[in-house]
Amino acid sequence: MPKSLNESLANSQPPVSNADRGSPRSTQQQYSPSEREPLANHGVKQKPGITFAAQDRLPKLPIPELESTLKKYKDILRPLQNRREQADTNAAAEEFLKGEGVELQTRLKKYATGKTSYIEQFWYDSYLNFDNPVVLNLNPFFLLEDDPTPARNNQVTRAASLVISALCFVRAVRKEELPPDTLRGEPLCMYQYSRLFGTARVPTENGCQIAQDSGAKHVVVLCKGQFYWFDVLDDNADLIMSEKDMAINLQVIIDDAEETPIQEAAKGALGVLSTENRKIWSGLRDVLTRDEDSNNAECLSIVDSSLFIVCLDYTEPQSSAELCTNMLCGTSDVVKGVQVGTCTNRWYDKMQIIVCKSGSAGINFEHTGVDGHTVLRFASDVYTDTILRFAKSINGQAPSLWASNSPDPSKRDPDSFGDVSTTPHKLEWDMLPELSTALRFAETRLADLIQQNEFQTLEFAGYGKNFMTSTGFSPDAFVQMAFQAAYYGLYGRIENMYEPAMTKVFLHGRTEAIRAVSQESVDFVKTFWAENPAQQKVEALRKAAQKHTAHTKECAKALGQDRHLYALYCVWQRAVDEEGAEAASSNGMSSNGYSSPIDAGSEVESPKRETFATAGDTSPGHSPQRRQPTQRMPALFSDSGWDKINNTILSTSNCGNPALRHFGFGPTSAEGFGIGYIIKDESISICASSKHRQTKRFIDAMEAYFLEIRRLLRATQQKTKSPRASRAREVEERPDVGSKKSGRVIKTQDEELDAFKEESDDDGLGGYGFFDAGMLLQALKASQEERDRPSERVIGAMKKAVGKKLRLSEY
Repeated sequence: MPKSLNESLANSQPPVSNADRGSPRSTQQQYSPSEREPLANHGVKQKPGITFAAQDRLPKLPIPELESTLKKYKDILRPLQNRREQADTNAAAEEFLKGEGVELQTRLKKYATGKTSYIEQFWYDSYLNFDNPVVLNLNPFFLLEDDPTPARNNQVTRAASLVISALCFVRAVRKEELPPDTLRGEPLCMYQYSRLFGTARVPTENGCQIAQDSGAKHVVVLCKGQFYWFDVLDDNADLIMSEKDMAINLQVIIDDAEETPIQEAAKGALGVLSTENRKIWSGLRDVLTRDEDSNNAECLSIVDSSLFIVCLDYTEPQSSAELCTNMLCGTSDVVKGVQVGTCTNRWYDKMQIIVCKSGSAGINFEHTGVDGHTVLRFASDVYTDTILRFAKSINGQAPSLWASNSPDPSKRDPDSFGDVSTTPHKLEWDMLPELSTALRFAETRLADLIQQNEFQTLEFAGYGKNFMTSTGFSPDAFVQMAFQAAYYGLYGRIENMYEPAMTKVFLHGRTEAIRAVSQESVDFVKTFWAENPAQQKVEALRKAAQKHTAHTKECAKALGQDRHLYALYCVWQRAVDEEGAEAASSNGMSSNGYSSPIDAGSEVESPKRETFATAGDTSPGHSPQRRQPTQRMPALFSDSGWDKINNTILSTSNCGNPALRHFGFGPTSAEGFGIGYIIKDESISICASSKHRQTKRFIDAMEAYFLEIRRLLRATQQKTKSPRASRAREVEERPDVGSKKSGRVIKTQDEELDAFKEESDDDGLGGYGFFDAGMLLQALKASQEERDRPSERVIGAMKKAVGKKLRLSEY
């Protein structure tokens, strides 16, 4: 392997469109203006295909009516406010409706004319101007299920398989062969898929930029904090390596990384710098690129322009909580004063595929430009393809996930690959004294950040989607009520909650905020924790779930309140910044109270659409960053209700399917929890995070609730068959069927559970310390009401038998 980067690039370089790697450049110089346009297509002309075929037919995101938005705003705040706060919010909303709001609505409609989306640029800017570290604050993670073939769960085999499948996905997108997402038969916006690969979040002095190399064909591999790269695609987006070739490369990288002691390698683990405050990171990037005699600018460009990052960790996390921590922020392990945890083996400005030594794998992604739904499709297809390709190696007739496949690299003419380099190259950074010092401080701050957060998981196997639907509930609404009930059971309070609703039925649609707390949900949790009959509790749950479902449907139609109000706030802020209403509604500057690094006036192309505006995103529960202006703002935005709705205590997101074991993100508030959950057919997976707010206790409260609510539902409903049970069992219950019944009948699990329910209280809410303030007694009393009441004589006998009988001594 070449000893220096210049030497390693002598024969072959991975291509970068519109970006010459030959000489060091500053951050501003690394990408052309078109490449610095967030979510621009960079003029790439793609052949017609199916992936983006429906883009022209998608409707634009509607701008809701102002009066309707304000009514919904007051409704969602009502359960969270006292009477005085409600009166203040009502007065502010009334004033806004009759005054500034009308003018701002007019300006917003004028601003949105000719643009793809009225909210897109504003929301995008709010994320790009986020100065704090992206790790634990913005980047979510997915934890994949293990490979169903145990022998393939070693690190190299699993990583090679995942990378090859990921490259097949890249190829399908670039050739527009990826079938579009649909919802009830209707196509969804596919624009985000063109932004998944070769994309990097680049910090500058004036906020971050999203840059993309749309022709990227190499990957970067991180191992023990050391960087390696090699080409994986040709210019036609065909794979140039087999899975065996990939495994050989990864093993060579692991062996090479082992040659450097981990304590020594940690001193040059520059990926840690991507966890810094964004302005500090911007200054450090300038340090990396200022010396023309240094390799650093070339190294940085290779990392930024790679398709994605592959992180090979040397650790083997045991518990699911440890795995989730590793995928979200890495581990912190200081040995002899040196950080040797996996937190040094990351690059958070790009999408990362992380594989542990045990073969456990996950994805961490910078999601300014993409939503969880998009990355979920990627993760699901990658996981599925790893299984199908292995099946095809056994049976050549096994199906393929892709419309077409790359030609077999072993059978191609060597000249057909073009200018590629498949041999791993190690990036050798010049560790200037400034960088060494900055790396040390960045690592200690990151270690602090990791220590300030904790993660706990619940893998509830008692039931899942099938049970919820069989009892007439929307699974998502059912679980959302569980979060509220568990939190109220712990703290006796109702707090602001957030859940994203996907709006990709619209062109460049992203998400709308579902505010899960309603008057119906408040009534339910109070009914649940009071001394009420089971039927009353179940009815209250049903009303709350129905309200949540109705609210979710409204938000999915982009008729919620959060995005609209935020856009109005941004329009007002622009007017303040530009010192004139006309400038705010007609010039091309983007705004949300910041000086945006992106010129929002320039329209950019997108697949199957002539002009698209730049785009933004919302992370689960993250409220837009707002700078307080010097001039008086409308009363609606200075009211305490506006602050309350933008301070999410329970930030939740439902994103997953059987390909994932867990999904999660960091807490959005020091006083709250971040909750990622996956509702599977027969189980529920939850990953909760907080700033050490008794996360384990909260998880235990959720589990106790799930068990208790099942008991209540069973007590109030007739016995129903499992939705997955064979109906052949019904034949045995007929009185005329008497043959073949010799022998002792063995009860099924469901029958045993039913019998157990009649005999035991263990399905209830006892056994957890959070009921010590009188709640345990109330819970037990409420559950006891559903049983046959004993006679007065029995009660008297029970009272006499209570306690240990002491033997009297004679004196």
